[in-house]
Amino acid sequence: MSQSPAMPPLPSPKERRRLREAKSLSQAEVAAEMGVSRSAVRAWESGRRHPRGRSRVAYAHLLAGLADGHAPGASGTGAGRGEAHPPTSAATRKAAGTVAYDQEAAGPEAGRRPEAVAERDPEAAPAAGVDPEDAAPAATAPAAEDPDAAPDPMAAPDRYAKRPVPSPHTPEAAFDALCTRTAPSLVRQAYALTGRPGLAEESVERAFQLAWQRWPEVAMDRDPASWVRAAAHEYALSPWHRFRRAHRTPGTPPAEAAHRAVLTVLLSLPPARRRTLLLYDGIGLDLPETAAETEATTPTAAYRLLHARRAVAEALPDAEGEPEVLHRHLDALGRTERLRQPRPERVRLGSERRARLWTRAAIAFTALIIGATALTVRTAPTRYEPAQAPGRAISGVPPRMGPGPLSYEDEVLREKLRAEPHRGPGRLLPVAG
Repeated sequence: MSQSPAMPPLPSPKERRRLREAKSLSQAEVAAEMGVSRSAVRAWESGRRHPRGRSRVAYAHLLAGLADGHAPGASGTGAGRGEAHPPTSAATRKAAGTVAYDQEAAGPEAGRRPEAVAERDPEAAPAAGVDPEDAAPAATAPAAEDPDAAPDPMAAPDRYAKRPVPSPHTPEAAFDALCTRTAPSLVRQAYALTGRPGLAEESVERAFQLAWQRWPEVAMDRDPASWVRAAAHEYALSPWHRFRRAHRTPGTPPAEAAHRAVLTVLLSLPPARRRTLLLYDGIGLDLPETAAETEATTPTAAYRLLHARRAVAEALPDAEGEPEVLHRHLDALGRTERLRQPRPERVRLGSERRARLWTRAAIAFTALIIGATALTVRTAPTRYEPAQAPGRAISGVPPRMGPGPLSYEDEVLREKLRAEPHRGPGRLLPVAG
């Protein structure tokens, strides 16, 4: 859709971001309000791209409402689109305390779609003459004739009017919503990183247990899904798993030959390159976000990505130079496997049980240290006792003389003398006086 001269002007990219942050709105909330993907809003605020057509009119109307101090639901982008906003708008859900739920709406579910690659690469637009921001929601929306289809959180706001999403009001409900929406994709990602279904399920469950232990920190994070994803990836790629007996044998390969080839080439990559490729081409993160999540610099992440793509292109010729083909390969990996998803209730109970276990272990260890210290203080000497010097040999002193033991001959002679005392010479006999 070509831009006409009558299109409304937009403020600078920095002003767009300032207006959004002034109302404490996230990019995911603005994307849900506009009916576009989160990466499109990020591109608008960075200045790399600018909205066109109806998206430009609606975005200008939204920014004008933010500048006037109105909530998005009140100012409305629907006026620019000719639609009415449902009562469950982004501002209403944020006021209800569902920040984590809205931020997850643009998490891995949106990253797995090919539109994320198209938003990153302008040359991969859906079709000529079509606004990419208008085409992204329509391409991913479920069929209208399917009444049981799940609502797409990245679709246009009118879908929320048809199927309102319940707003969680408690930490347990918010955590359960986050776990339910992100666990399936996280299990498949961990499976792509490890090739072991058991380790993938354990990694995701352990990541959610850690998230529930630190839930205040995770709930206040700008992207809770990214927090849990980073924890799951780090646990899955931990080098200590190689010492476990259950993980010394290779895992069961996928049944399909195409998935088996993709998994084989992924496992042949170093862990850092494997994770970078999955985040950039599989989930659809930008290069700075990929570098930040892998704790590397942007040039290092780009170096890892280039080498990983080169290795994948050598093993999979159809994915050479085609990011969308590689995205489809990574997205399809693990979908046909029977991967168990962690249940939110079980995760919360397991996290609390683990926390109680570690607390009791810490208390017992502290009590042991206190007891050992008290015993040492009780039995320690109260004064200094010098140690006795070792004995030394003295030279020049004659050996001590004295009667020694009799030999066998001496004993025989003594017995003979005692047995015959009067048979000796007379001079030896005593004379009675």
